[in-house]
Amino acid sequence: MNIGFDTRVRWWVVVGYAIAMAWVEAAVVYYLRTMVGRIEPYQPHPLPLVGGLGAAELVREAATLVMLLAVGILAGRVWRERLGYTAIAFGVWDIFYYAFLKLLCGWPHSIFDWDILFLLPLPWWGPVLAPISISLLMISWGTLVSRDEPSTPGRTGARTVWALNLLGVILALDVFMADTLRVAGQGVEAVRNVLPTVFHCPRCSIGRGFASRWC
Repeated sequence: MNIGFDTRVRWWVVVGYAIAMAWVEAAVVYYLRTMVGRIEPYQPHPLPLVGGLGAAELVREAATLVMLLAVGILAGRVWRERLGYTAIAFGVWDIFYYAFLKLLCGWPHSIFDWDILFLLPLPWWGPVLAPISISLLMISWGTLVSRDEPSTPGRTGARTVWALNLLGVILALDVFMADTLRVAGQGVEAVRNVLPTVFHCPRCSIGRGFASRWC
């Protein structure tokens, strides 16, 4: 059965949704950073405590993940496709988020600018290049598994693939949260004031390499 056309339509609908969602995300972040004087996130006292904004932001980030997963579930027909479309949505959303933020406020100045990438379960720090490179990998993988009939590896092979992916995710998360993990035992104030100075690119690349085994 030829499903190429339907698959292309689903792909473009997911991409369009992700681009629209990226504008909403960029606008919200622009409003928040303007309110707290943090258009440039890499500066002393990067996460000031302002009213209930912190708690609201944590819930908003969790809601964002739910929205990305939901569109993937709706677009895919089997779970491999659903995860693929979720990866496409996440990657497109993240790339266009930075593009729209640049359009709105002139930041980031370059792909090497530091950013607070995520707040759950602890703040993630890294240069803009890092999430963009991971997003490109997610789009590539998601496109492959949502368009083609996947080969069916043996049970042992499938376990190996998932184990390598999990290892890659753990390595990447460790790189992004290394500085906040180091001070996590010192309390919330210490975590909120972390300003990393070194990003371990080789370890992050190894993590991406293991994660690419999904393909």
